[in-house]
Amino acid sequence: MKTQMKKEKSIKSVERIVPPPPKHWVGDGFNVHGFFPHGPLTGERMSPFFLLDYGSLTDFPPREEPFGVGPHPHRGFETVTIAYKGKVEHHDSRGNGGVIGEGDVQWMTAGSGLLHKEYHERESNRQGGPFQMVQLWVNLPAKDKMTEPQYQAITNPEFGRVALANGGEVEVIAGDFNGLRGPATTFSPVHLYNLKMKKGEKVELNYPAGYTTAILLSRARQC
Repeated sequence: MKTQMKKEKSIKSVERIVPPPPKHWVGDGFNVHGFFPHGPLTGERMSPFFLLDYGSLTDFPPREEPFGVGPHPHRGFETVTIAYKGKVEHHDSRGNGGVIGEGDVQWMTAGSGLLHKEYHERESNRQGGPFQMVQLWVNLPAKDKMTEPQYQAITNPEFGRVALANGGEVEVIAGDFNGLRGPATTFSPVHLYNLKMKKGEKVELNYPAGYTTAILLSRARQC
């Protein structure tokens, strides 16, 4: 008779808690904490992710000329932009463009290369107000570096959603959470969530051994 051994789960411990580094401006529209690769974490440690910029909540004044950053090149990786407050507009050298609103995601695969610019959406820029976003860069596997550039504009209602016990929820953008898949397609296996948790709430995150895992913690503005 064969005895089946139950595979034990290994529990990851928190390796490091990193306070936000000083802010710096990207253009005049994105005042960000750069966590890596030029901040407190190294790009090698966070592979396949190699840049994380967090634009914490900032109030921008009304202005006719859009706040933002001018044309700059991207090649061989993907940029994932999540808008939490305000709206982000973009345009590239191939004639593509679009807007993501609050809670939406733009997943840009730069692939073989393009010039790209990002700025505050024009009408919301004229009104001014709170702006908050995050941008994550994901390296492409070597075999996919020269893939054709493409975009995924993912609106918030398209996310997978899992309710938590105390009234919070998990928004699933990419990969899966407890079997529920997110809408984004990825070249490397990536699990990307918004964890909207209430005080005292707990959530269990399960990943294969060897996965790079990080959590960016932000408090919601109190009214």
